[in-house]
Amino acid sequence: MSAPTSTPLTLPKGFQTAALAAGIKPSGKTDLSTVVSETDCVWAFAGTRSTTAAACVTRNREVYAAGGPVRALVVNAGNANAATGKRGARDNADIADALGSVLNVEMDSVLTASTGIIGHPLPMDRVLSGVEHLPEDLRTDAAAFAGAIMTTDLRPKTASADLPGGARIVGVAKGSGMIHPDMATMFAFVFTDAAVDGPGLRAAFSAVVARTFNAVTVDGDTSTNDMAMVLANGQAGEVALTDFLPALEAVMRDLARQIARDGEGATRLLTVRVSGALTEAEALTAARTCCVSPLLKSAVHGNDPNWGRVIMAVGRSGAAVNVEGMTVAVQGNPVFAGKPLPYDDAAVSDSMKAEEVIFEIDLGVGGASGEAWGCDLSAEYVSINADYTT
Repeated sequence: MSAPTSTPLTLPKGFQTAALAAGIKPSGKTDLSTVVSETDCVWAFAGTRSTTAAACVTRNREVYAAGGPVRALVVNAGNANAATGKRGARDNADIADALGSVLNVEMDSVLTASTGIIGHPLPMDRVLSGVEHLPEDLRTDAAAFAGAIMTTDLRPKTASADLPGGARIVGVAKGSGMIHPDMATMFAFVFTDAAVDGPGLRAAFSAVVARTFNAVTVDGDTSTNDMAMVLANGQAGEVALTDFLPALEAVMRDLARQIARDGEGATRLLTVRVSGALTEAEALTAARTCCVSPLLKSAVHGNDPNWGRVIMAVGRSGAAVNVEGMTVAVQGNPVFAGKPLPYDDAAVSDSMKAEEVIFEIDLGVGGASGEAWGCDLSAEYVSINADYTT
């Protein structure tokens, strides 16, 4: 397996994509897109656990439970179609039906995704007109798709990995704010031409999501619309899950880190690595709690090696910890080992001016570990969200 990359990419064999401006975003930028497979795909899916989930999440979950293959995905940006009641559900289904008709595939083999402002009905005349024209410009370059799904993102997010026998994995994601486990206001769409065991993929997917997209937090808010999925059309031949799953996780991990780095107003990527935990779940919980702490995030923005905020966040997480056996390091500099350690405050502060700030924490109670990603908290985050709809 090659290392994941994060540049615009050609989709795997048998996949094509198209994007256009349907007039959903006030900016006039591309806002409607699709990815289509020439053949049926086995797939795995995870969606937001929000109890106010949008129509696209609810319908995709129902299609997933039915267990059938899929052939296409259609995404609109600029409007979440959430909190729009029965009309929103009908509109979402009509989008799937419209693309299915154009592609001559079953409606239930078309997945949908919406992102943007909550509580506004979709401009269906524009959306359906756009859907009708989407298949006219299908191509294999994922760059346009990566751009069309963005909302407040500053940059597109893509990653890929090569598999034994020539198969490939390509992932495309969006997400910048309203980011917190479980998942975020994020989409993560992964496509592969590997032929993989469908039931095995489904069984493993939730654990991969837990270690990647559910380990990202920007601001503590979980979206109504977030989802992650992987579609496999099998056109490059069989790949064992033992080869496929590590590559899939590497791609998803790359995308997750890109989302954290592109957090609204972010100037630093915050990485928290926890070891010495009783379980992986507790390690991840402790790491994520550190990443979402506004106090620790503010300290990172100000280059302040205030390790007391780490102690606070770990304790708040509920993870088991032996304080006398606990250690904390900032950018590789030990600052706590059961008690405060002497360190050069100015030097450690200077080390925090890097692109990525890393905290390493050993809880001192076990052998499990986990890692989470976030970003610093800046005045720009407040500005972006104060003006979001006005």
